[in-house]
Amino acid sequence: MKLYLAIGACSQAPHICLREAGATFEIAKVDLRSKKLSDGSDFLAINPKGYVPVLEFDSGERLSEVSAILQYIVDKHPSANLAPAAGTMEHYRWLEWLGFINSELHKGIGALFHTDDAGRPKALANAQKHIATVERALEGREWLVGDHFSAIDAYLFVILSWTKWVKIDLAEHKNCAAFVARVVERPSVKEARAAER
Repeated sequence: MKLYLAIGACSQAPHICLREAGATFEIAKVDLRSKKLSDGSDFLAINPKGYVPVLEFDSGERLSEVSAILQYIVDKHPSANLAPAAGTMEHYRWLEWLGFINSELHKGIGALFHTDDAGRPKALANAQKHIATVERALEGREWLVGDHFSAIDAYLFVILSWTKWVKIDLAEHKNCAAFVARVVERPSVKEARAAER
């Protein structure tokens, strides 16, 4: 199995989860600007959408989109306990957060990488609104859903980590800041970040 990723991109979430699960896999680094792999080959031949992550199986079949890949890892590695049991209300809450992080927080903070000075105030207000939602949800909690780290926590960590690059001070969001500080100490996170460098 091979995970196509870009340094610091949302592909770090499945990278962390594969390590949490003890999966056997390799990584292939992608330059998202040039759309080239580190060996110079064309990434668009792997994923015509032009972005990461992509999980390639030994059969040659590929799966893209971070939410689909996270769900695949959860389903294929149940002993890693990266999501609540299917069919439980807690699992639907987990899916609810997966949807929110994917459609609102990811896009909200991500937009600031591509927004000019004129558009920044509106984009920043939108991102701050979504961060505030997470801040409230983490009040008195270590993890978004349940009592242990899950795949959505990996995804949330990666997206909140972008705040330093888009000049959002997480110190104003103490629960989010504490969450990031907690997750960055996990062995899987340290390993994934080291491998991506």
